Amino acid sequence: MDEKERIIQLRKELHEHNYRYYVLNQPTIGDQEFDFMMHELQDLEAKHPEMADENSPTQRVGSDLNEEFRQVEHKYPMLSLANTYNEQDVADWYESVSKGLAGEDFEVCCEMKYDGLSISLTYVEGRLTQAVTRGDGVRGDDVTANVKTIRSIPLVLTPPASNDLFATPSYPREFEIRGEILMPWAVFERLNKEREEAEEPLFANPRNAASGTLKSQKSSLVASRQLDAYLYYLLGEELPAEGHYENLEVARSWGFKISEGMKKVKTLQEIYDFINYWDKARKSLPVATDGIVLKVNSVRQQRSLGFTAKSPRWAIAYKFKAERVCTRLNEVTYQVGRTGAVTPVANMDPVQLAGTTVKRATLNNEDFIRSFDLHIGDYVYVEKGGEIIPKIVGVDVDQRPIIAQPVQFIKRCPECGTPLVRYEGEAAWYCPNDTGCPPQIKGRIEHFIARKAMNIDSLGPETIDDYYRQGLIHNVADLYDIDVQQINGDGSRTKSAQRIVNGIQASKEVPFERVVFALGIRFVGETSAKLLARHFKNIDALMGAGLEELQEIEGIGEVMAKSIITYFHDEKNLEIIRRLREYGLQMELSANDSQLSTILEGQSIVISGVFAHHSRDEYKALIEQNGGKNVGSISSKTSFILAGENMGPSKLQKAEKLGIRIVNEEEFLGMIGL
Repeated sequence: MDEKERIIQLRKELHEHNYRYYVLNQPTIGDQEFDFMMHELQDLEAKHPEMADENSPTQRVGSDLNEEFRQVEHKYPMLSLANTYNEQDVADWYESVSKGLAGEDFEVCCEMKYDGLSISLTYVEGRLTQAVTRGDGVRGDDVTANVKTIRSIPLVLTPPASNDLFATPSYPREFEIRGEILMPWAVFERLNKEREEAEEPLFANPRNAASGTLKSQKSSLVASRQLDAYLYYLLGEELPAEGHYENLEVARSWGFKISEGMKKVKTLQEIYDFINYWDKARKSLPVATDGIVLKVNSVRQQRSLGFTAKSPRWAIAYKFKAERVCTRLNEVTYQVGRTGAVTPVANMDPVQLAGTTVKRATLNNEDFIRSFDLHIGDYVYVEKGGEIIPKIVGVDVDQRPIIAQPVQFIKRCPECGTPLVRYEGEAAWYCPNDTGCPPQIKGRIEHFIARKAMNIDSLGPETIDDYYRQGLIHNVADLYDIDVQQINGDGSRTKSAQRIVNGIQASKEVPFERVVFALGIRFVGETSAKLLARHFKNIDALMGAGLEELQEIEGIGEVMAKSIITYFHDEKNLEIIRRLREYGLQMELSANDSQLSTILEGQSIVISGVFAHHSRDEYKALIEQNGGKNVGSISSKTSFILAGENMGPSKLQKAEKLGIRIVNEEEFLGMIGL
């Protein structure tokens, strides 16, 4: 056997061993033997670059290259499921399906609802060609390079032997399979332990950890995090079977990891039995789950039932009730956020809750603490809201120690010692030292570089923290002084350093309204920043605005207006703005950012459905640029509804009841002259 033949053989064998180890959990060789084969393949591929294959097992290690994700439109929209929390809602859904099918018999496929990041995988000729996140349901991020590092996702499918009369159907030439990217509990616990030892921020839950990992710009990092994947939905023009359950069983034979917790039933009682069984059994699963998904099994019947604007009528998600445990409250500590808001945190005896060890829970604010009359030493009941965020939901007063002392909210910032303030109408206490308090400084810089602000995606929180500790940056303006030599370390990071500097320089083209948002003025969000930018047109007019003028803008209240004035009366902030202007950031609306027309002035518009020519965000921008106002719900004040395909029947019914005009995509574009 020559070396090229050996490459092909090794690839085939390693794909098979990956499948047996990560999907079947039935390895047939040891780790050392597997590593020897992998090293042999790596050496042979290095000798024969003409044999390069992006789906080779050697490519699962990932890369340190930092690449931006491109947006990809889904061939089939990725809609979310309607949620239900009780058996009556399940019964109502079952009855609506029966009515929708005019009494025709139907089966229901019951599945686990995994709590991770939704992913869509496309295979062509048996090879993984694209992996896309859910995004907004219409388009998502292309994360193919990162997904290829996940061992339980096959890169190349092995077709059944052609001479086997009883073989399962071969895969179609092209198909899509959807599922959930997950971080197993064991990996999550280990990762958080490592981060705690390194004094790094902990991940809140496995889903956030999996999401953050998959969105990493370095696939080598993704590979090291040991993500997993369960697949649950097959789409395409040539599906192997007419039943959803049967399609997944066939997909299992192609090498995909399909849940063992899947059952086909016919009656409501069988659905309830499945729910009750897994409500307990799920606690022994290696990954996070938060409910059960029910799907009409017949693909033909699914098509007949169709979709609402947001979800399929043929499927529903039943969410489990939150698990509750009791543990002892030992201490209350305090965290300072980007805006200076001080959040109390309960530190408790470690306890197992919904698959993880919980020892901290948010206490929200002082009013929350008082509502429970919390004392140090109390035994508190803890739940995970939606199986994710630990929260205290009650106190066992009968177990309160006699010497227990009530929790007293702090008066000074735990980071810089500044006396705290509480603004009118606000539940939180704030540290007003926004230019000298370290967490606020770093938080403001992290906010400044965020995607919806200056979009400097070559930087991240850990890098910002590193630069701050080195003394390279003390505020957002310092970013524009950074050069390659300063951040090149020992000289081995020239490319990444240059990429960071290039990203910072590119942010100078970000439009004015996002610059206003990026400044991090307390209480000024993304929408408020747009209103301010479009009203005042430039930074000088905004800086000189008085209280009354600010409050004349719809959506700008007294608290926000006072915060804006306070911000622009701080000499440190004015110095930062002066420097940002000198560096070349956009300090006024460009012709492209300015209002296109006033044709929609005074009109409140609701957007509903899926569109062909522009995304929902693009239509929202067009509405604002032509003087209109985007609103989320229909009321008597709604001027008209911009409706795409699959507009929700409830919205349509309400519009008809109130006599609200329905405008389609083409009519709207003609209305604004496009």
